Amino acid sequence: MSISREDVLHVAKLARLALSEEEISLFTVQLGDILNHAAAACALDTEGVPPTAHPVPIAHLLREDEPRPSLARGLVLEEAPAVEADRFRVPRILDET
Repeated sequence: MSISREDVLHVAKLARLALSEEEISLFTVQLGDILNHAAAACALDTEGVPPTAHPVPIAHLLREDEPRPSLARGLVLEEAPAVEADRFRVPRILDET
């Protein structure tokens, strides 16, 4: 499948791109290659191939959610820029009237 210079200019106009002559020539070749690749993919026999979101099966993505020891509250609060009532103090983001 080939793409014409006019096709490239039309796409550039739709995208509101100003292209130089060099870019028009380059994009004519590149867009033609992309369309040829897409046509080759469309020509593949996919009968009996189930749709998939990932080409390789993914297993063990998440670890088990098990409780474990964490840092002591006092140690963590020592590093906080501001503390109030034994908690992190953060700037107000909502108007509570």
